[in-house]
Amino acid sequence: MESIRRRNPQAALMSLEAEAASARGGFACLFSTADEYDSALITERRAQGRYTQQRSYWPFVMFAGCALIVAGTVLLFA
Repeated sequence: MESIRRRNPQAALMSLEAEAASARGGFACLFSTADEYDSALITERRAQGRYTQQRSYWPFVMFAGCALIVAGTVLLFA
């Protein structure tokens, strides 16, 4: 690389500006709005199966447990 002292200061400034502009271009976002990003994120997560409803048996287990406790209490005091 050439030393900045050897080059014309105007050329060095233009070179730095061009490098800064190209560096900023690398960080451009693929989405123009947050809605587009959210939509793409949800679509990707649906494709992965994250939003499928899982069957949970906990409510049934809790109900059965409470029913057994109530039945045991009634039989104990009856």
